[in-house]
Amino acid sequence: MNTPAPIRKIFEGVATRPQMFRLFDRHSQRPDRWRSDAAPLYSGEWFELDEALYDYMLNILPPLWMCGPIFALREFLTGSTTSIFLALRIDGKPRYFHGYCDLSDPTSVETMRATIFERETQPVHAMSREELLEHIWSSTTNAYRGYAGDRFPPVMQGQRMVMLWSGTNGTLLKLLDDLTDDETAAKLPVHMRHLPDIAA
Repeated sequence: MNTPAPIRKIFEGVATRPQMFRLFDRHSQRPDRWRSDAAPLYSGEWFELDEALYDYMLNILPPLWMCGPIFALREFLTGSTTSIFLALRIDGKPRYFHGYCDLSDPTSVETMRATIFERETQPVHAMSREELLEHIWSSTTNAYRGYAGDRFPPVMQGQRMVMLWSGTNGTLLKLLDDLTDDETAAKLPVHMRHLPDIAA
């Protein structure tokens, strides 16, 4: 039995149209793209967009299904995983989201909806370390991110890497998960560098 992928926010803020399309395929550089199932990578990922993009995606094709303000795309990403678009009223305002759900799990859409609502109604604006790293990966262009290849130790191969500026030593590649707090802050926009961690 497959372990469900964790539901996770992958981008802070409201995605623009170019950002949305990049987020749809943010794993495009993975080394085993044509040899492995992408569902575990994408399932559970979500981000916010605006009403115009929500309406645009609704009107591209007739949805697979629509239940109130939630609809699923007819074209599947892979297997039983497809895009879900949600309109939620949060703090009295309508907001719009995209997530990847595995429809073989009949609870996946409601779990996604509940998780987004809970995350976005927290009293303090905050990001976990995992969310910060996912935002860095999502917002870094392909030229400055990639995967550890054959010239790295076997234990590192296939893991995500980002390029850093080290000052006197110029640029270097480092595993995304190994970024220090200072390196993480340096890769974030100025307005996100001092967001508190989510309270336990």
